[in-house]
Amino acid sequence: MSKGRQALSVRPYQVLAAGFMKRERPAWALLCAPLGALALGMVLAASAAATSAPAPAALGVDAAALAALDQRIKSGELPLVDSLLVMRCDRTFFDRRYAHDYATIYARQAHERGPLNARLTGPYNYFDPAFHPYYQGSDAHSMQSVTKTVTSVLIGIAITRGDFKAPLTTPVLHYYDEHKIRNLDERKRHMTLENLLTMTSGLDWNEDVAYADPSNPSDLMEATDDWIQFVLDRRMIAEPGHVFEYSSGDAQLLADIFRKETHSDIEEYARAHLFKPLGISGWHWKRTPLGIVDTEGGLYLRTADLARIGQLYLNGGLWQGRRIVSADWVRESVTPHIEAGHGYQYGYLWWLLPYGEHGLAWLARGFGGQRLIVFPEEHLIVSSTAWHILEDYSIEKDIIKDLLPAVHPLSCPDAAR
Repeated sequence: MSKGRQALSVRPYQVLAAGFMKRERPAWALLCAPLGALALGMVLAASAAATSAPAPAALGVDAAALAALDQRIKSGELPLVDSLLVMRCDRTFFDRRYAHDYATIYARQAHERGPLNARLTGPYNYFDPAFHPYYQGSDAHSMQSVTKTVTSVLIGIAITRGDFKAPLTTPVLHYYDEHKIRNLDERKRHMTLENLLTMTSGLDWNEDVAYADPSNPSDLMEATDDWIQFVLDRRMIAEPGHVFEYSSGDAQLLADIFRKETHSDIEEYARAHLFKPLGISGWHWKRTPLGIVDTEGGLYLRTADLARIGQLYLNGGLWQGRRIVSADWVRESVTPHIEAGHGYQYGYLWWLLPYGEHGLAWLARGFGGQRLIVFPEEHLIVSSTAWHILEDYSIEKDIIKDLLPAVHPLSCPDAAR
């Protein structure tokens, strides 16, 4: 599932309160042996990265602010953070990993059936250390609802390349047999592709309740075999386009529609047109019981690869001089389309957070603490992973309150994009 919504009240360089997000998978025998090696590998990788990284001061950032943030993570004051990477002007100057023994931390919950563990075993047991938060002992970390943002990127790439030809005004039901859909009415017939991208479908979908709540529709969807039918059958409660309602179901429909429109599997499309060009490797992408790519929360990426998605958008859709996605799609994606509540606005599966006097941060956000935060005015990118799935906490409030004031004006030299 994805778990993507988090409520925050915003002031200049402050975020005050938080809401909730979501999860990933299992295989017990795998975990015990690799855990020590994985932790050691993380330490060595972080040490190697630190030796070649530029000093924060060279990029206009006070090192003391980063050191204080690092210490708060190490002490557990910021709970169960697994990684933190900060880059500016396309150069990484802080990259840390923090090891946690999740096999022990969630040992009891892993064997108890519940909303986060409806199947007890497999990729949708969010307490299984073989799948959560890392994929089978690798350094690919569950992204949860960050997956939604990557899905938006892929739709933009397909439109840019001419492979996704339907306009965003196309009705969702254009792709489905109305006779096989429950709770059909004119409002459902008016639901468009753009409504899915902006979370304004009008479907009855309340993900504001905790993901550990058995009434959460995202949990209910993941407990079924046919996720697409589950979403299409939901009743309508609003006219499409008028009310923001965070919905993993909206994002999941896009996987099926992408396949129908482009005749391509969205993961294979990502491999060829996003991951390979950006040098992203070692990912994993979960699928539904019927084999459809999980675009609401199933992607696993490494922290540095997540930052590359931010770089691509910060550079207007260019990567090393090559056009990956159109500048128009990037611009439209991070333009506010609707108020999302608690100080947030929403674009095309991107969260948008005003800060300071005129700043607007672009965010991809996922359950458990997955974050990609882009500050375009500062040319600053922060990517972070975590797995505090039972205790809601959002590191972005600390980034905005404590780190951003330590970022000073700097003109980034032109770099080969």
